[in-house]
Amino acid sequence: MSSVSLAPRALYEEVAELLRQRIFRRELEPGSWIDELKIAEELGISRTPLREALKVLAAEGLVTMKVRRGAYVTEVSDKDLADVYHLLSLLESDAAGVVAERATAIQLEELKALHDDLETAVNDRDRFFAINEQFHMRLLEMADNRWRQQMVADLRKVMKLNRHNSLLKTGRIDESLKEHRAIMAALLAHQRDQATRRMQEHFLNGLEAAT
Repeated sequence: MSSVSLAPRALYEEVAELLRQRIFRRELEPGSWIDELKIAEELGISRTPLREALKVLAAEGLVTMKVRRGAYVTEVSDKDLADVYHLLSLLESDAAGVVAERATAIQLEELKALHDDLETAVNDRDRFFAINEQFHMRLLEMADNRWRQQMVADLRKVMKLNRHNSLLKTGRIDESLKEHRAIMAALLAHQRDQATRRMQEHFLNGLEAAT
């Protein structure tokens, strides 16, 4: 029986990831026009994979397509941000409750290890950002609902468009860490209702800091 070779990652997916990271790094600012011709020339590709990549980013909410005007990096209004945080609060607090109730000792140890890493990253903002997101997404994986995971992943991409990320506010990293300690304590104690409430409070405070 002959082996089956897997196709390499599609070019448009690679281009989408490259543009996604440029957007998150603010190299492409919210509200800015995306110069397709310039980017295609820079990357040495045709405009076809670029346009396919822009469709992917538009589906994620990172890019807005305007008739006869092209693609723009999405601008997030205060209402957009409040709506995103509201949904994240509902989805992630429910996931925290599930994990508190069902997680194995090994899974809780994994979350505790991530939390411990977070404790050591308070003076390194980029590292704190990365570990914080890793903690949240790993908790969602443990809650084992792939539809919720996908929804949260997309919502978190939109959240990154906010110019005033909540963790950039003075003192917010320390506050966020205290909230994570409370979440972790509830998870380790298998307190479903407490874990749910603590996660809801975490997102409420995050929204207040981001607006």
